[in-house]
Amino acid sequence: MNMLSPTTGQMALAQKIADGVPRRSEGVTYVPASHYTDPEHFTRENKALFKSLPQVIAPSALLPDRNMAAPHDSFGTPLLITRDGDGKVHVFHNVCQHRGTRLIAGSEIQCASRLVCPYHAWTYKTDGSLLAMPRPETFPGLDKSAHALKELPSCEAGGLIWFSFDAEADFGEAHDLAGDFDAFNLKEQFLYKSRTHSVAANWKLIMDAFQESYHVTRLHATTIGPFFKDGVTAGDTVGSHQRAAVGRAAELADIDMANWPALRSAVTFTYQLLPATVIVVSPDYVNIMVIMPQGVDHTLVEDFMLIPEKPATEKSENHWQRSWDLLDGQVFGTEDFGAAEWGQQGLTTGAIERLTLGTLETGIRHFHDAVAKVMG
Repeated sequence: MNMLSPTTGQMALAQKIADGVPRRSEGVTYVPASHYTDPEHFTRENKALFKSLPQVIAPSALLPDRNMAAPHDSFGTPLLITRDGDGKVHVFHNVCQHRGTRLIAGSEIQCASRLVCPYHAWTYKTDGSLLAMPRPETFPGLDKSAHALKELPSCEAGGLIWFSFDAEADFGEAHDLAGDFDAFNLKEQFLYKSRTHSVAANWKLIMDAFQESYHVTRLHATTIGPFFKDGVTAGDTVGSHQRAAVGRAAELADIDMANWPALRSAVTFTYQLLPATVIVVSPDYVNIMVIMPQGVDHTLVEDFMLIPEKPATEKSENHWQRSWDLLDGQVFGTEDFGAAEWGQQGLTTGAIERLTLGTLETGIRHFHDAVAKVMG
């Protein structure tokens, strides 16, 4: 990690915290409660955001080696993420081009140079090209090149795999963010564990939780709250995405700002990527949460925990398991996602017509403005 260096934007956020210039808005603003409960509003969001914008599907660490494939169903259609023999990442429809059968069933990652359909054994390479089929003479004149797997636009940047359902998607902002994630050595990290949570809440309630630090010392009072300073946050935007830095208990004034590892020990960086990915960069590990709406009041969240290297000893394994249990099991899985479910239950009653945002909840304001802009 000592060879890594922060971006100008990351340093600027850390300096703002050190200088006591937290991110705050000018006054109270509001968000209509119906934006979390109205099925028609959700349908419009889904079309404008999740069917159109580039979005993160997984970290690069999901497929660390060549000739690997991972089925993925949580975006509402069967998908297949592969890393081909040349190391290039692809996102395909998980659909055999013979009779439409799901090419790879289940959820387990495959490590093989060939993908074989379980129905008639049509065989594809991990780059999507049709390699062979049984009894080829029964398909006279068949052009194999016209029967490759259907591919969606995708890119790999900064240790993240992005894709889009829109054939004209622009991945420029994904590359703009790559320098930030390279500073954390994201593409070289080891995927320790992942888990998919089913949350009975609107997807924006989950995003909201990671765009303000107002709740940290309160909701997380018995877990991570004591590690952070109340309301000491700085934030900015990178295109349509947000970046924030939260001050930990250590005194930033005593830290050499040019010492990146020391600075990281005093600051937790978070990224809120439109439409719905959250990246929390703690001093020695990273959590990537891919948020996938299933309905107006139901969301799946896949949490990936990345660590510097695979645990080599029992002591190391125990250390990372405790971190996983704390973050995924308690802080995110129980506290943050639990609060989202409580909020959904309350909003569904109609007892309030709008949510009230204070000056420490500027990130939420920016997020909802960005969503509204995309929706037109």
